[in-house]
Amino acid sequence: MRVVSLVPSLTEAVAASAPGVLVGATDWCSHPPDLGVARIGGTKNPAVERIVALAPDLVLANEEENREPDLAALRAAGLKVLVTEVRDVPQAFRELERVVAACGVPSRPRWLDQARSAWSDLPAPRHRRTAVVPVWRRPWMVLGRDTFAGDVLARLGVDNVCAAHAERYPRIPLPQLHDAAPDLVVLPDEPYRFTADDGPESFPGTPCALVSGRHLTWYGPSLAEAPRVIGAALRAALR
Repeated sequence: MRVVSLVPSLTEAVAASAPGVLVGATDWCSHPPDLGVARIGGTKNPAVERIVALAPDLVLANEEENREPDLAALRAAGLKVLVTEVRDVPQAFRELERVVAACGVPSRPRWLDQARSAWSDLPAPRHRRTAVVPVWRRPWMVLGRDTFAGDVLARLGVDNVCAAHAERYPRIPLPQLHDAAPDLVVLPDEPYRFTADDGPESFPGTPCALVSGRHLTWYGPSLAEAPRVIGAALRAALR
């Protein structure tokens, strides 16, 4: 079987579950680091002709990360496209099972069982906190309603103060984020790469947790580590 992945999370999941099946992935597919497949552009601007030339049996996509016109062009070229939708942790597990089955994996991969256990065995949070979760700056954009990353944080005891916003990734001016008076600010290193020197200075007096974007927003093998990795970053910020 030949598979092209347009989603970094799914690239990592397929590489861990069915070695040798992937023949193409995006420029943003950074895991596994030694992945040796054809690169076909970005998630938002894939090279359709290059994908078609790879003659895949299946193209993996996501309704949020990929654009419908690109997916329609792939279908028009005769390719089968599987589109995932992931808005919370349980849905991530369901979609991952669908993806690995579509890639010919005969049984559920060990990493997927480990990830399920990591999330099902979570202790109830001792305290709940509120947070603003920027994903971009210039302009400031934050997590809004109905996002996978928001659900990840909620399961770890952190409630997104913008979760009721009408948009999923709203642009909100910095003064309004200050007015929300969150207990902390969660700053991932992707899609915008927030660092200790780029981000926290905009929220003086509020604890800032610098977190791994892969563990916060990816749904794949990293899910097994996410509760521990994200939880440690949150606790460090609140000490």
